[in-house]
Amino acid sequence: MLCIWVPHFEEQPASPCICSFLGRASHSPSAVPHVQYLWQPRLARAVGQGTKYCLMPPTAGSGTVRSNTQLLLQTPLCSLHRYKAVWLIFFILGLGTLLPWNFFMTAREYFISRLGDPEETSHVGNQTVPPSYLQSVFDNFMTLCAMVPLLLFTCLNSFIHQRIPQQIRISGSLVAIGLVFLVTAIMVKVPMEPLPFFVFTMISIVFINSFGAILQSSLFGLAGLLPVSYTAPIMSGQGLAGTFAALAMIFSIAIGAQQPESFIGYFTTACVTIVLAIVSYVILPHMDFFRYYYMKDKTEYRVYNAELETKRDLIKKDENGMEQNNSKIIPVHNPDEQPSVVAIFKKLWVLALSVCFVFTVTIGVFPAITANVSTVLGEGNKWGLYFIPVSCFLLFNVFDWTGRSLTALFTWPGMDSCLLPVMVVLRVIFVPLFMLCNVQPRYYLPVMFSHDAWYIIFMIFFSISNGYLASLCMCFGPKKVLVHEAETAGAVMAFFLSLGLALGAALSFLVRMLI
Repeated sequence: MLCIWVPHFEEQPASPCICSFLGRASHSPSAVPHVQYLWQPRLARAVGQGTKYCLMPPTAGSGTVRSNTQLLLQTPLCSLHRYKAVWLIFFILGLGTLLPWNFFMTAREYFISRLGDPEETSHVGNQTVPPSYLQSVFDNFMTLCAMVPLLLFTCLNSFIHQRIPQQIRISGSLVAIGLVFLVTAIMVKVPMEPLPFFVFTMISIVFINSFGAILQSSLFGLAGLLPVSYTAPIMSGQGLAGTFAALAMIFSIAIGAQQPESFIGYFTTACVTIVLAIVSYVILPHMDFFRYYYMKDKTEYRVYNAELETKRDLIKKDENGMEQNNSKIIPVHNPDEQPSVVAIFKKLWVLALSVCFVFTVTIGVFPAITANVSTVLGEGNKWGLYFIPVSCFLLFNVFDWTGRSLTALFTWPGMDSCLLPVMVVLRVIFVPLFMLCNVQPRYYLPVMFSHDAWYIIFMIFFSISNGYLASLCMCFGPKKVLVHEAETAGAVMAFFLSLGLALGAALSFLVRMLI
């Protein structure tokens, strides 16, 4: 049963509503202390018909609210949870979180083509043109400009999330990301020299990931207030974002849209998805299931205040008129107090460091190393065009999404299992494995896994382990703390996720130098 406290009113209508107080049902306010009739016909009808119920503030004309008196209303939780609407909204918001970054990452060929040296291209003619300096460092700088702002602004969100309303953080970030993508689509038609275009692209990546960090951290904090299964749709939506972007790129290649002008529609598609995410977020506060969990913490605190006052009145004196000194009332937290970040970190440091290490390994090789692997089967045929979009980006995102989605079916190993951090550490083996694939150009290490099949096998296990272990850590994190600490715990986990991304971006420079 779902228990929700709502304020009663001094003005009472003629008919009672179904209510209970401390487990006892009553139709009479005189039978139970502090139980009154409810002056909210809409709410009374919902209770009487057994339909869904949400916590509603008093409206105009409802009467004067008596702040120290509360009413306990009981309603089946399943009636608030129909159609999985909240799950779907969090999935769409997760999709909107990483879709911008994935669209930039999978549009790599577009950016590389605009960074070529015009003079060398005109002199060489139809021969293979060696990559310019900007082209050779584009992947590393793209990763660095994405992950460092992601880390900094996720850290910033850990401090501002209690000062700036969550609605402003999430909706504002979505609007800002949409505007950056709109400008990027317009710039496709604007001719620019390689260096200014390189600078403009990096600035765009910095802006997108700065706002994306605030959006991601706020979403994980928001999902931490709901049951554990509601972190999974965010992770799953993020995984699908990469798959969607990779499929859009493959489709562009398949229809022969190789010219820069064709990328206007490519970037506009991302803008449409951002609009869908904004609409979904506007709908979210109207979902009864979400409103129950969002208001549950402060509601429980108000319930405690009313209950505490009643208990003090009842136990102040015993039957002989003597005061009771041995009565103990356990206090609960004040929802307006700010939870200690350090205290929360001590409770979930294993999971925080685990998710950090997962993404350090992943970004250390993807895409800076994996996108530079050359095929041995596609030289001179169409497979050469599809090899990186399919074997690198599509394969990674499909199996990463699969791994993230598996946490909705089972969560093994458990939250306190020592096997989870061990599995996370074992992923480091993928770094040397990809370094020994056919990465070009290379100067020091030999090629031991030249065939495309080795690269594809490594990519499958690499991506599915990334999605599953990262999602597992993010789901478990907010559940290691108290209810009122869940939002801060989600922000802390998002910070360490971003820290792993930034460390991985720095690691990618070192890995590339060793090859």
